[in-house]
This record gives sequence, structure tokens and C-alpha cells, in this order.
Amino acid sequence: MAKSGAPDFFYKEAQRLGYVARSAFKLVQIQKQHKLIKPGSSVLDLGCAPGSWLQVACQSLGPFHNGGSVLGIDHKKVKVPTSHCDSRVKTVAADVMTLPKQQLRDLSPKQKGFSVILSDMCPLVSGITTKDAALSFELGMRALDLAVGKVASVCNSDGDNLDEVKERCDPSGADDGGLLRVGGHLVVKLLESEDAKEINQICKPLFTKSVWLRPKATRPSSREIYLICQGLKSEIKI
Repeated sequence: MAKSGAPDFFYKEAQRLGYVARSAFKLVQIQKQHKLIKPGSSVLDLGCAPGSWLQVACQSLGPFHNGGSVLGIDHKKVKVPTSHCDSRVKTVAADVMTLPKQQLRDLSPKQKGFSVILSDMCPLVSGITTKDAALSFELGMRALDLAVGKVASVCNSDGDNLDEVKERCDPSGADDGGLLRVGGHLVVKLLESEDAKEINQICKPLFTKSVWLRPKATRPSSREIYLICQGLKSEIKI
């Protein structure tokens, strides 16, 4: 529980409203400002423990008859919260860093991927700024790779011939190893650093819009920030 100030408010509000953690309000704000999850959306939640984002994602789908789905992945076994969730929410215990992409695709609706991918993954903070930032960057790049496939690493290559890069950086083409559908959205939690800025530079040509957000529910002592990428392009212009 937080020591003082606004974080205490979010902790108490989470208890009052039936959320399993105060982190729910981070996605509540993201959803309020950007409306990423809509009725019928298929959502993949990476690093879903303790389950608060599962709750908000399911709420954002609207009534059950609207359809949609939420799949949570975490190395811990996460029980689907009884509050704010229904049968559209499922969880799988697996290591996101080693889980085969095809296995995740097979878990998506009709094996066609997801319309929204959320990554609230964060390393165990050691207090060593550079180390923590590097680990956060690694998790962020994994989320990006799962979302867009090899496009991320290719578009980040400085040595490739520009024409070759243009040809290969196409999520709808032969390099379509990503799980995010064209037009889909990606949210990645990172720790503020130069590496985090690099991920944003990779994402800019891939999405129609990318912005940073530090949710109000973020603890004052935390360096975490969220990169919100909207509208995965069918063709990449570099």
C-alpha cells in the first residue's frame, strides 16, 4: 500500500470497486483517453498478474452479447477475478519470453491474432537504474516482437539497404509473424530511459500514432511510463 497522497486514493478505490489491484486505474485512464478496447475486441494481456487489467479489459468489452475476448499470460498462475470478469476472460501460465508465437496465435480467436495487445510487464526492480532500464527494454522489445514480428528488428536496423528494409517492413506480407491485426493497438509499459525512447522510434513508422502516458495512478517514486501505439499500418513507410 502507498505511503501517502493520491496513491492511497487509488488503493482504496480499488478495494471499494472490486478491483484486485490499484493498477486497474492505469488501464482505466488509458481506455478513457484512447478507447483502444471496443465491443468485440480480442485482447491479449501480457504479464497479467494479479488480474486488474483483465477486469478493466473485460469491462471495456461491454455486455456479454457484444462478444470479444481477453487472454491473459503470466509466468504465475493467475485466477480470473470473479468481479468484473466473465467467461470471455481466460488465463494461461507461461513465460512470455519463451512462449512460441504460434502457440499464442492458436489461442487467439479463429487463430487470426488480436486487435489489442497490452503489456504491463516490468522487471523485478533492483534499484540499479541502468540494469532495470535494460531489463525493461528487453521486455518491451519482446512485447513489440510478439505484436509485429520481425518488423520491429528489421525497422531498427541501420545497416540494411533502404529498399530492402521497405520491402521487408510490411506486417501484411511474408514477414507477418506478428500477433497484432492490422489497425490494432499496442500498449507497452517501460521504465523511462534512452532505450525506451528507442522503442518509440521503432514504433512510429509502424503505427498511425504513438504517444507517451504516465497514468495518474502511477506511484510518485516510479519511473514507469506507457507507450500507446494506435492503428498498426498495413504498409510501412520509412
